[in-house]
This record gives sequence, structure tokens and C-alpha cells, in this order.
Amino acid sequence: MKKFSTDTSRHLERNDADYAAMVLDKAIQDFRLDRILKEIDQSLESRNKEEFLRLTEELKMIRKRSFIQ
Repeated sequence: MKKFSTDTSRHLERNDADYAAMVLDKAIQDFRLDRILKEIDQSLESRNKEEFLRLTEELKMIRKRSFIQ
């Protein structure tokens, strides 16, 4: 079995940490989007215009941020 050098091991650990952070960020983003979409549906059902407008603005901001990244 081939052993990695210390530098290679550190590089792989950094890559793993970066990948884990990306996966976590995506999971959080998906959770927020799902929550907002459900709340938008609820605001439509209850005919709450102010809440609907607030939530759709929040949705736009999240989508804009995810597009920029």
C-alpha cells in the first residue's frame, strides 16, 4: 500500500473539508428554499399579501446569491 506524503495528505484533507462545506451549504440552501416556498403557498392560501411580498423578495435574494456563487 502506497503512503502519501504529509503535504499530499494535508491537501486531500483540505479538499475533503472544502467538499463537505459545499455539500452542507447546498443542503442549507435547499432547506431554506423549500421552507420559503411552503410559506409562500401558505401566504397565498391565507391571502396575506404583505407576507407573500416579503417571502418572494427573500426568495429572489436567495436565488440571486446562488446564481452569483
